[in-house]
Order: sequence, then C-alpha cells, then structure tokens
Amino acid sequence: MKKKLNPLMEITKKKNIEVEGKHEKPILTDLIFSEEKKTKPILIFCHGYKGFKDWGPWEKMGEFFAEMGYFFVKFNFSHNGTTPEHPTEFVDIEAFGENNYVRELDDLQSVIDWLLLPDFEFARHLDISNINLIGHSRGGGISVIKASEENRITKLITFSSVSDFASRFPQDEEMEKWREKGVSYIINTRTKQKLPHHFQFYKNFQENEERLTISRATKNLKIPHLIVHGSNDTSVPISDSGKLFEWSPFPDLLLVENADHVYCTSHPYEQNEFPVEFKYVLERTHNFMETENEHLMEEHYKK
Repeated sequence: MKKKLNPLMEITKKKNIEVEGKHEKPILTDLIFSEEKKTKPILIFCHGYKGFKDWGPWEKMGEFFAEMGYFFVKFNFSHNGTTPEHPTEFVDIEAFGENNYVRELDDLQSVIDWLLLPDFEFARHLDISNINLIGHSRGGGISVIKASEENRITKLITFSSVSDFASRFPQDEEMEKWREKGVSYIINTRTKQKLPHHFQFYKNFQENEERLTISRATKNLKIPHLIVHGSNDTSVPISDSGKLFEWSPFPDLLLVENADHVYCTSHPYEQNEFPVEFKYVLERTHNFMETENEHLMEEHYKK
C-alpha cells in the first residue's frame, strides 16, 4: 500500500458546503484533502438509506483517504431528511418522504458537475481524469447506476450494496394499503422516529424502472468494480454482492469475514483506530484504486 503523506502535511477540511441541485434543497457537501502541491484523484462517497455523510466513521474514512493522497468528497442527499442546520438529524421528515432514487441520482450528478466546473475553488487539486465512486448499501445501487451512465467515472467501489431496488418495495396487501393511504411509515431503529415514504417513491420507480434496474446498469459497466461485503451482514444479504459479481464485466470481489453491514463500526464513532475489519476494507479499497486492474479486463475478454 502506498505510504501515507508526510505527517506534517496539512489536511484541509471544508464542511457543509451547500451545493445547488435540481430539487430545491441544497446538497450539503464536505471536502477533505491535503495541501500537497499536486493534483489528486477524486473519491466521492455516497451514503445509504437512513444514512448521512457524517454517520459513524465516514469522516475518519475521509481523513484516511486524504492522507493517502485523494481529494475526498462526501455529501448528504438533498432529501435524506437532514438540513444544513442539522446535518446529522432527521428533522425534515417531509423531505425524507419526498425522496426517491432519481433525486439521489440527480444529486450525485450535481456534485460531480460542481467539482468539474472550470471555476471550482479547489480545481488546482483535482486530477479530473481519475474519478472514483464509493457507495454504501442503497448508495451502492445509486453508484452502480451512475457509473454506468457517467463516462467520467473511472472506478467503482460498492460497500454492502443492494442488487435490486424493486424487491425492496412492499408487496401485495402492504402495497395496496400504501397506494390507498398515499403514505407508509418506517421506524428508524437508531432514533425511534417514524419516517414517512410517500407513494410517489414507488410511482417514480415505476416511471423510471429500466434506468433503476441495477442488474442492467451493472452489466453495462465499462470500468473496474470492487465489490465489498461482510459475511455477517444482516441488513443486505451477501448474495446481493454475489449477483453484482456475476453481472459486472470487470469485477473484483472482497468478502470480509465476521464483518456486519457497516464493518464493525457504529454511530457515533469516537475511537481513534478503525476496527480490523474496516481497516482491511479501506486498505484493500485503496490498493484497488492504485492498481491498473488490467487483469479484470483480461478475464472479461477471455470469456
């Protein structure tokens, strides 16, 4: 693994920048990078369902990648239920209820476009030919779809990703009840809040189902894809990553023994060191981004 930067090298953090998106609410974004005077690969992280950019170890993960020489970007999806004033709390539950997959894809595109603007404040730090995307859980599915349609992304990494959105909607009687009432509720087990899903969520999926089919997007990938999953994940079955591995043209699979959905981390995360499982994930992710990955291409074309 590439050595970390000089420990005296300053790491800069720009927190809670309000990036303008397509859907009225701002996309709250963080940048973490070193002041080393050379351009850096871009690494964008997408959080998952009921997640946010500052959950658990994501901030320390950003510091890790900044120390490794990356320009690290993480953000709150505009309708994840947080606000600029409360970036770690679900205080805007109406926005949560109005969220959908297309909005999240639009938010991610807005962040990419913002970073690549000619007048972006930190453009001198960016190697725009090297854009890496990490998605966790539902954010993994969003990242797969975006990587299949945005040709400026050069590598994709999915952590504990879902492989299908359709199957995660209610079925039969539950679906009919949702359709009739126009809203259903889920409990956030961490905060005990009742969070709404308006029926527009499903209607928007139906209207965009082809685009939102993860299997189709995965098969269309033209870039290397690292697929990471914990063996003890009870939130998203490990079989989901097995499907991604089967579909992806240029896959590399990393199964992490004894790791749960968040690789043995938690929120809040106040320890100085990462759990062994998560440290392993970060180091292997870094190695994947540093490698040319020609072997993945060769294996594909042998088939």
